[in-house]
Amino acid sequence: MRKSDFNFNLPKELIAQEPPVERGTSRLLQLDRNSGALQDRLFADLPQLLKADDMLVINDTRVLPARLHGIKDSGGRIEILVERVEGVHHFIAQCRSSKPPRPGQKLILEGNAKMRVVGRRGEFYELETEGPESVIQLLDRIGHMPLPPYIGRDDQPQDHERYQTVYAVQPGAVAAPTAGLHFDARLLDLLRARGIEIVPVTLHVGAGTFQPLRVDDVRAHRMHRERIDIGADSARRINAAKAAGRRIVAVGTTVVRVLESMAHASRGREGVESGSGETDIFIFPGYRFRVVDGLITNFHLPESTLLMLVCAFAGTESVLAAYRHAIEKRYRFFSYGDAMLVLPAV
Repeated sequence: MRKSDFNFNLPKELIAQEPPVERGTSRLLQLDRNSGALQDRLFADLPQLLKADDMLVINDTRVLPARLHGIKDSGGRIEILVERVEGVHHFIAQCRSSKPPRPGQKLILEGNAKMRVVGRRGEFYELETEGPESVIQLLDRIGHMPLPPYIGRDDQPQDHERYQTVYAVQPGAVAAPTAGLHFDARLLDLLRARGIEIVPVTLHVGAGTFQPLRVDDVRAHRMHRERIDIGADSARRINAAKAAGRRIVAVGTTVVRVLESMAHASRGREGVESGSGETDIFIFPGYRFRVVDGLITNFHLPESTLLMLVCAFAGTESVLAAYRHAIEKRYRFFSYGDAMLVLPAV
């Protein structure tokens, strides 16, 4: 299985650079998981497209304003993208500068914030803030929203709201779970009024989500580890739904990865375990899904692990045919783009 098996040609003008004027006004391409049949919809149609007893599982991670700009004490410019906050004053990050920062080097950021390079950890750097401000407080004060590299502009004030789901409560992500960006409070209320149960889990999306595959053989790729959590109440509700034969519909590939990572290890048991930890699960065609029955997802980059997950769920030929249809019909792609709903016909 080669990464080129998941390539497609995308016109640059279809990469959404701005969110829609209002949440929930995006288009929605419905894909039958069994037959590959397609229907053009609107995201606002979602309550009518789901069954009254379906369960939606959402990712309640909150995106940190994780991009920082400053200079090294040597005078060179540096850009920092926080990967993970590990303590009140301690975090790991990717750093971009003309010369790599050295352990012990001081950094001076916007707003006169100061920090020190502690050391190196693989491709990441360990950094420590100086002064009374915590990392979270510093990011809230001077951080920029970490828009993906395919959005060719600096972040704007609106991105602090729109590159964030309306149900984001657990701070820790450096990229948004973008399938959730389409939901507003009114749509969530309509879904609940239909009897659709909405349950939260958490995956703190890391910067590794944008890393391209550097190997041609898909099976040789290794994912970055990301933090996940399923609370006891969420696990109980998910397991009750599975036991009752109800469909579990994941809002985004991040939710798929949480649920499949926490699936019961023992054969014959359906559902998930509660708890916290890390996952580096890589789902590509050939994977047997144990929890997820349906998927709401945005359109993903060519040759990306996210596209491979969707292909594993609905079949590579069907998904790539859906992408060709979306391109022909001028759907908007990637984080601020339109969405796809993948469900079995019955």
